[in-house]
Amino acid sequence: MRKILIPLLILGALGYGGYRLYLHLQEPEDANELTLYGNVDLREVNLAFKDSERIDTVLVEEGDAVRTGQVLATLDRERLEENIATTRANMEAQRFAVTRLENGSRPQEIEVARADVERYQAELEIAQQTLDRQVRLLQRDAVAQQDVDDAQATHDVAKARLLAAQKQLDLVLAGPRWEDIKEARARLAALESQYLLLQTQYKDYTLLSPRNGVIRSRLLEPGDIGSPQRPVFSIAIMDPKWIRTYVSETNLGHIAPGMTGNATIDAHPDKSYPGWVGFISPMAEFTPRSVETPELRTDLVYEVRFFVRDPDNDLRLGMPATVHLSLDRGNATAPASPFSLNGTSANASTMSPDTPSLDGPSARGVVAPSPSAGNANSTGTSEPAQ
Repeated sequence: MRKILIPLLILGALGYGGYRLYLHLQEPEDANELTLYGNVDLREVNLAFKDSERIDTVLVEEGDAVRTGQVLATLDRERLEENIATTRANMEAQRFAVTRLENGSRPQEIEVARADVERYQAELEIAQQTLDRQVRLLQRDAVAQQDVDDAQATHDVAKARLLAAQKQLDLVLAGPRWEDIKEARARLAALESQYLLLQTQYKDYTLLSPRNGVIRSRLLEPGDIGSPQRPVFSIAIMDPKWIRTYVSETNLGHIAPGMTGNATIDAHPDKSYPGWVGFISPMAEFTPRSVETPELRTDLVYEVRFFVRDPDNDLRLGMPATVHLSLDRGNATAPASPFSLNGTSANASTMSPDTPSLDGPSARGVVAPSPSAGNANSTGTSEPAQ
């Protein structure tokens, strides 16, 4: 019994000592500072063409800094230019057709129609006179019945021709039908829309940078077939940057959105990077294996994004970093200053959506929305941008 009790007491003492050590490690090293560990993260854009065609030129390499609107690559435009020329010619022809219908009949066409009516009127009068004469002669048995029948037929034909000429004159005077004009206008509108679509497609054959950033990967080369499903470049967005770190439930009450602090990295141990807490996850998760902390823990933690100012572009994607947060009571709602990569203060129109505003939600302790840049996404969840 004694042999069993002694080992149990030793194990209990070791367990209690380990528990006390664990609690000690969970507490901040400094009562006024909370230290967190994580990795540098940033957003990434997978940039692809909107149409499928052979790539003509690729103008940038990996590592090149690009700016918004800069031309990065182009597609072969030969077939597209032929389609544009054909559509332009058809559009011009249809435009003239619409103009012709809207102008109606020309004066010369009206005069021709009236002349036809007068001619057939004269022919009818002659046919009527001939018929009357043949009828009188038949009464005196001077002509045969066949002659009268021929005269009657000629009269009827002349009368029908006059009626047709009069109807034709009415049509000429009335002009084109309104349905024909509407149809011609609709055909012209369809060709104009097709032409505008081809013009837009022509612009889409030039791939532009959607944001300031750095070319991380060049995925296709001239001669490859570009398409919306095949990105040409992967662009790393250098502003904003944040440190993805995790805080335990015991320390969750010490931090709040908008809380300021600074970060350090091993590459520049004497240099600090000021920033603020821009996001605290509402959901708990197990500590990821990639989190580099002094001890390995399996406790539930909450993701925290600490946005930093890095005008010298020292921070690289995935780089380990340490975040130091001041636990002063007044710091929990202290707004961070706006920033830009060139080190100058940004105004309200250029500051990042996650930058706390002096009178915005961060000033009241509420985190600002996570930054978004069109199709830009955080690393690992990128989608093709067009």
